[in-house]
Amino acid sequence: MTAEKQSALQTIEEKRDLVIEIADKVWEFAELSLQEFKSAKTYCDALEAEGFEVERGTAGIETAFTASYGHGRPYIGVLAEYDALSGLSQEAGLTERKERCAGGNGHGCGHNLLGAGAFAAALGIKAYLEQNDISGTVLFYGCPGEEGGAAKAFMARDGVWKKLDVALTWHPEDVNEVATGSSNSCIQVQYKFTGTASHAAGAPEMGRSALDAVELMNIGVQFLREHMSDTARIHYAITDAGGCSPNVVQPRASVLYMVRSNHVAEAVELQKRVDKIAEGAALMTETTYERKFIDGLADTVSNFALERVLYRNFQELGVPEYTEEENAFADTLADTYDHSAVPGVAAENDEDAREEVEKMQKAYGHAMNGFLAPLYQKDAFQAGSTDVGDVSWLTPTAQIHVAAWPNGCPGHSWQNVSCDGSEIGHKAAVHAGKVLAAAAIDILEDTSILDEARAEFEKRTKSGYVCPIPADAVPVIPD
Repeated sequence: MTAEKQSALQTIEEKRDLVIEIADKVWEFAELSLQEFKSAKTYCDALEAEGFEVERGTAGIETAFTASYGHGRPYIGVLAEYDALSGLSQEAGLTERKERCAGGNGHGCGHNLLGAGAFAAALGIKAYLEQNDISGTVLFYGCPGEEGGAAKAFMARDGVWKKLDVALTWHPEDVNEVATGSSNSCIQVQYKFTGTASHAAGAPEMGRSALDAVELMNIGVQFLREHMSDTARIHYAITDAGGCSPNVVQPRASVLYMVRSNHVAEAVELQKRVDKIAEGAALMTETTYERKFIDGLADTVSNFALERVLYRNFQELGVPEYTEEENAFADTLADTYDHSAVPGVAAENDEDAREEVEKMQKAYGHAMNGFLAPLYQKDAFQAGSTDVGDVSWLTPTAQIHVAAWPNGCPGHSWQNVSCDGSEIGHKAAVHAGKVLAAAAIDILEDTSILDEARAEFEKRTKSGYVCPIPADAVPVIPD
């Protein structure tokens, strides 16, 4: 490691308390998607104090922002998230369920750490640019609404990511690894049917049931399932059943649909068929309906060239180290769920890698996975969805996972929230920042990395980006 890189990473260590302070503030705010006003302000204020130029309201999204430092190319984007989840309020550092606020929100996906780690990375890259006075710009993107809002996809529609030479990010997980592989694209649309209320026994002929329309729509989609790709999925939730009186013809009812596919172009076409079914249900019941677009996001595009750079730096920096007390905490917390899984994308997709990771688990001997999983550079797939996918269709993109939770910790769980406010979570955020910053410095020092990453990107995205966000859509929250 060069002295210049060491100096930049030392800046992150010197700013450790600030990184943790921000992570803990955002953890306490626990604001839901597109409502992260306090969290966004915290970041903007801190970034301005650190010498970044901050633009609020990126892409017209109130809780989005862009902070930049430097001059000229390459443009290196660092992506941050900071939204929480409902119903997951939890005290930090406990091994039992205990809400901070009854029915409140919590960072069950670790986005308080994600944003803080990205902030740490931006500080390290800025320090390198500042100390060496070279061409290059770091852009820190505040991306709200990952859990419902897909801000990155709206920003993609507006061309925000096109100017970047590379985008880097990370996510808290139960394993240390370089992430790879594709994910599901996803489109959410709410259908609100309106009918005519009437006495269900005395004058049924006068009623037009919105709930009937929802049920018929659901039946239509069930028949559609036989005629869609094996890679596609359709989920739904009835968000308003029209009331609780069976002797009233329900004049209103709503259903929220989620269409997924491994390919965003296919999801867009499948969504059109679901729209036609909604129209048919309204015709059959003589009701009307309002179509409310919620969000949409694309599948992810891997970039092996960037992933190799991340892995080299992850190897050099190692993984977070835990005290006896922290390992004991993680072991006890892991006993509250089934923690027998073998973690990581390599283990999920390759039997030899799985055996290697199992040996690493046994050698470490604790629920925290205190090792770096092997680099996997073959086709891989994860069924979840992330709006990082839309970024990856417009610029070379790569990300890492850093262990912030014990092995097998359920996603979106109180156990995650407990860790996200603990020293285990803090270590993950700071370490992620160092790995991302170190990789960015390599990119700044060696332009051939950009050439290789760009060539791979052009090959993988030659079919073109199909944006799942309509031109007239704005970020909204489902009713």
